[in-house]
Amino acid sequence: MNIGILGAGKIAGVMADTINKMDNVELYAVGSRTLEKANAFAREFDIDKAYGSYEELVSDDAIDLIYIATPHSHHYEHMKLCIEHGRNVLCEKAFTYDAAQAEKIAALAAEKKVYVAEAIWTRYMPSRQIINEILGSGVIGDIRTMTCNLSYPISKIERLIRPELAGGALLDVGVYGLNFIVMHMGKEISAIESSVMMHETGVDGQESITVKYEDGRMAVTTHSIYGRSDRKGIFYGEKGYMIVDNINNPQGIDVFDCEDRLIRHVDVPEQISGYEYEIMESLDMIRQGQFQSKSMPLSESIYMMKLMDDIRKGWNKK
Repeated sequence: MNIGILGAGKIAGVMADTINKMDNVELYAVGSRTLEKANAFAREFDIDKAYGSYEELVSDDAIDLIYIATPHSHHYEHMKLCIEHGRNVLCEKAFTYDAAQAEKIAALAAEKKVYVAEAIWTRYMPSRQIINEILGSGVIGDIRTMTCNLSYPISKIERLIRPELAGGALLDVGVYGLNFIVMHMGKEISAIESSVMMHETGVDGQESITVKYEDGRMAVTTHSIYGRSDRKGIFYGEKGYMIVDNINNPQGIDVFDCEDRLIRHVDVPEQISGYEYEIMESLDMIRQGQFQSKSMPLSESIYMMKLMDDIRKGWNKK
């Protein structure tokens, strides 16, 4: 099946390299805002077709799936362009700027009968099921608390500090922390509280978010664009605790007892980059005639956008 990439930045390059190492998939085309940039990207990743506009890319009927790798601020516009041309879409996280945009995309996709999914890779990885199976085994007992974090020194990157490009920590890295919580703690949320420090440009530079559950459980996640964090996810149980190494791309899982003794280590399966899982599932769903992902259905993308909308509304009141 033929894949096109819309956008020719850094993350598009990671995806292009990944696709080139996969079987039964062809990296067929790339579209950029200029033909010069598209040609350079096509040469680097051995792509047959290079288009100097997104309109040309989405007009190519040979494309089975378009991966969107543009800034958050443009996801809605570019997904709409693809869908209106009948193209199946896999769009980078955060899915849209807000829930209203996500709902419009879902409605348009249903109307046009095309596949649309959010490319938040942790939702598709085998580690998701591995973590839930260990938690479900009861090895660390009843879990009342969990913490996670994701921070990188990325405040010098222009798109991340510009409000007009939907910058800020929440949409870029916070989305991973919130998804990690929901994937492994569930959606029976009673309240969300947060504290934020804003960047001088007006975007959120760093925040701490506390998610409270109806049954008394609690999860805390922190995110920042200023420094590197350990990126760990930790589940605290009555019999011990479990540490996930890197919530953004789990590398391993360690289980400890109440005496801090390591009682189990689990490696995650080897992978190309981790991006391959979202591609494989998308193509599988398309072959089956399905219009949504099973790992990240559109209802879940809308739900996550609503959570982030509510968090940002809280900031505006402070």
